[in-house]
Amino acid sequence: MNTSIKNWPEQERPRERLLQQGPQSLSDSELLAIFLRSGSRQHSAVELARLLIQQFGSLNAVFDASYNELAQFNGIGATKYSQLLAVKELGRRYLDYHFSQTELSLHSSHLVLDYLRYELKGEKQEVFAVLCLDAELRKLHFKKLFFGSVQHCAVSVNQTLRYALQQHACQLVIAHNHPFGSPQPSL
Repeated sequence: MNTSIKNWPEQERPRERLLQQGPQSLSDSELLAIFLRSGSRQHSAVELARLLIQQFGSLNAVFDASYNELAQFNGIGATKYSQLLAVKELGRRYLDYHFSQTELSLHSSHLVLDYLRYELKGEKQEVFAVLCLDAELRKLHFKKLFFGSVQHCAVSVNQTLRYALQQHACQLVIAHNHPFGSPQPSL
């Protein structure tokens, strides 16, 4: 049943709470609802956002869903799907700018992991990548060197080392992904 957000007490409305308390005070579904702007006849924007997150399992999965998957929900059509794609790309470009800064310091394993997750997320095949760092652990260059299939990736140690030397790397991080998120080691 659609309880329009306009009928909610002002202090409970997501947009008003965002402006008064900041975006960190809102849940994923409330933030998504602000972005969606409207729901459907059956569901408010917040209810629709909750349903989407519940159906797909996470906010990230909503953004990764296809048009056909999202169009199953009343209130999601080509316009909202286009908006989701656009905001996802804006977020990617924002992070891309942040990570492209030459002074990006990757001084902890957590920062390196976050950076590599960002670079390798969404790949549909195995990718072997090299992250070259200077002596102060600042990023010099990142490159996806080898591409494989869904299950394996052939790698050349000679080409990997040659690439690192060409970049004048003092430190080298090598990584590969698991396309479908499985934490099981590759065989």
